[in-house]
Amino acid sequence: MTTEIDDAARHKAKMAKRKAVQDAEVAAKTVEKGLLIVNSGPGKGKSTAAFGLVLRALGHGWRVGVVQFIKGAWETGERKALETFGDQIAWHTMGEGFTWETQDKARDIAAAGRAFDKAKELMADETIRLIVLDELNIALRYDYLPLADVVATLRARRRDLHIVVTGRNAKPELIEAADLVTEMTLVKHHFAAGVKAQVGIEF
Repeated sequence: MTTEIDDAARHKAKMAKRKAVQDAEVAAKTVEKGLLIVNSGPGKGKSTAAFGLVLRALGHGWRVGVVQFIKGAWETGERKALETFGDQIAWHTMGEGFTWETQDKARDIAAAGRAFDKAKELMADETIRLIVLDELNIALRYDYLPLADVVATLRARRRDLHIVVTGRNAKPELIEAADLVTEMTLVKHHFAAGVKAQVGIEF
């Protein structure tokens, strides 16, 4: 019994010290700014994480914008769910499908240009506090957009605007400009075992 009491006391003291360190670290963080967030890597979940952030922002009453650069007009669960928020979300699917589907680079470049014009339009809307540029990394990877111009535009965002960029193979210049970068690592994927893309999981 005495040992249990001693263990509990040691644990409490240890956690009190840890809390003091954590509280001091949190208190030292005083900067508030709009973030440039990049979700990249070969693993699944880049767009899913971005839409989770969208849901969080909507829950706080923010207006949110979404521009999809590559994906075509799929009937996705996230789009159907998020559009129930009405004018609180501005959703624009601007792609014509993946590059192996269109097989037309000129069309893909034109679609990416229109999508980035829409992104700039949303960035200028001061009622919008978060924008997801879904699969922008793919458009940059294939040189559908001028990288320097895109990075400069994202750097020049207004101070209170958060932007999330998704897609594998993020360019080093974008990573350098970002405030937060998450690399999704592929450990295991059901597709390799012959499992097809399924409603509610992939779209």
